Amino acid sequence: MLRFAHSEYLYALYLIPVIIFFYWITQKINKKLLKQFASEKLHRVLFPKKSPAKGTVKFVLTVLIFILLIVALANPQVGSKIEEVKQVGIDVYILLDVSLSMTAEDIKPSRLEKAKHQIAKLIQRLQGDRLGLVVFSGEAYVQIPLTTDYAAANLFLNAVDVTSVPQPGTAIGLAIQLAMNSFKAEEETKKAVIIITDGEDHEGDLQEIVNEAVSKGINLYTIGLGSPSGVPIPVYNKAGVQIGYKKDRRDQVVLTKLNEATLKEIAERGNGQYYRASNTEDELELIYNDLAKLDQTEFGATRITDYEDRYYYLLFPAILLLIAEIFISTNKSKLMFKFNEKS
Repeated sequence: MLRFAHSEYLYALYLIPVIIFFYWITQKINKKLLKQFASEKLHRVLFPKKSPAKGTVKFVLTVLIFILLIVALANPQVGSKIEEVKQVGIDVYILLDVSLSMTAEDIKPSRLEKAKHQIAKLIQRLQGDRLGLVVFSGEAYVQIPLTTDYAAANLFLNAVDVTSVPQPGTAIGLAIQLAMNSFKAEEETKKAVIIITDGEDHEGDLQEIVNEAVSKGINLYTIGLGSPSGVPIPVYNKAGVQIGYKKDRRDQVVLTKLNEATLKEIAERGNGQYYRASNTEDELELIYNDLAKLDQTEFGATRITDYEDRYYYLLFPAILLLIAEIFISTNKSKLMFKFNEKS
């Protein structure tokens, strides 16, 4: 099995036809200019040692060297062996609040950005565990289904902002329900849900949903973001400049408060733990340390191909051709030169 470690370099091969075209045009223009300068009979007198054939050979070698170097940079790899690796871990869904109140800046740089930073750090630490992400506001959506593709998870995480869910509100219950339904029920893996929110204005019957999660063996952890005393929600224009704070219909500045009571109750009933976010602590890491104590379960196997680099198969010929190109003269050989003199 052949693949390229850096296939993006292969796009440079599109330059080959362009280079050949420009060489052909240049040669044609040079011949035309020479004809204008002197007749073809005089060319032998003016340039007795010049060999057009050798010039073409040197150009062909240069193009071949260019092709070999590009393919070598792309690093062709050959699959040497295929191994079956067991996948062992736990299943974790992170429920991220993306409501407007999460833009408050009592946690720097903002509640939402702090949460995203913590999730990104957690993704870097994961080894074998399956991670999923649900974003919620007035509704809940699966942003990342359960996966061990951590690079893709990071990519989708970067795209999350307060516009990810257009409906206003903080429907924690809907988010928990969606995560429960998104777990693979047929697999007896240890399951956990981590809720990151300010807990404000929750909707629905939370107690019933939490009880259902517990009955399914799902542990619920919560992280509270914000200040219980309340802070204003900044408003920015399209240029990213703050133009004021969010106001209600009576033109009063809206304060967003952390609802710790709700989050503590969810964690207590859900056999988990509540953490209050701060500017310095990494609460997700503390939760991950708790999750690491859970028994890990085998949830499948994956086939991994071990690849070996083969770029040197192209690099060595490129070096040899480069040396040859350097030593090839554009002048005719002595034998050909004497033959032309006699003729």
